[in-house]
Amino acid sequence: MMNSGPFFQLPVLKTARTLLRKMTLHDAEDMFMYCADEEVSRFTTWPTHQRMADTYHFLEFVIQRYDRGEIAPWGIVDVENDRLIGTCGFVSWRPTHGRAEIGYVLARDYWNQGYMTEVVNEVIHYGFHTMKLVRIEARCHLDNAGSAKVMEKCDMQFEGVLRKHLFNNGRYEDVKQYSIINEPLLHGM
Repeated sequence: MMNSGPFFQLPVLKTARTLLRKMTLHDAEDMFMYCADEEVSRFTTWPTHQRMADTYHFLEFVIQRYDRGEIAPWGIVDVENDRLIGTCGFVSWRPTHGRAEIGYVLARDYWNQGYMTEVVNEVIHYGFHTMKLVRIEARCHLDNAGSAKVMEKCDMQFEGVLRKHLFNNGRYEDVKQYSIINEPLLHGM
């Protein structure tokens, strides 16, 4: 358990069109709308939400992580309508190695409009400047062209395919591995 550091009080972050903040149970209806969409959950490691209880269960899990100061995702809020449209955050963090992995999901109505690129760039900035990370990595399924495009637009470099890396939906799956390196931090060491 971590009592201090970058995630003890998850900060509010802003982009041109979004607000990244802690989620609450009040976000359940908005979250359910995209988590119940099979096109959205197709490439995730979690199953499509079948009922609101699935969404409440996930939000309760995230809120507990916030309360313990553990890594947990930001909720992505569209500033135009104040609705939760997705999540983005670090799914693993190895402070000793200066490394973290980023994960994200976005409501289908917001796909192909640059929202996730905007958000991921902000989270990368936070990781490099506040958490002092050296490496941020991300992975996606081989046929998830949208996610790969986000990583490439965020200057992440394709490193290769991790074969049979995930056990998901009853089978082992290959994933593409991307990363970005905090070059200024490396050169300042």
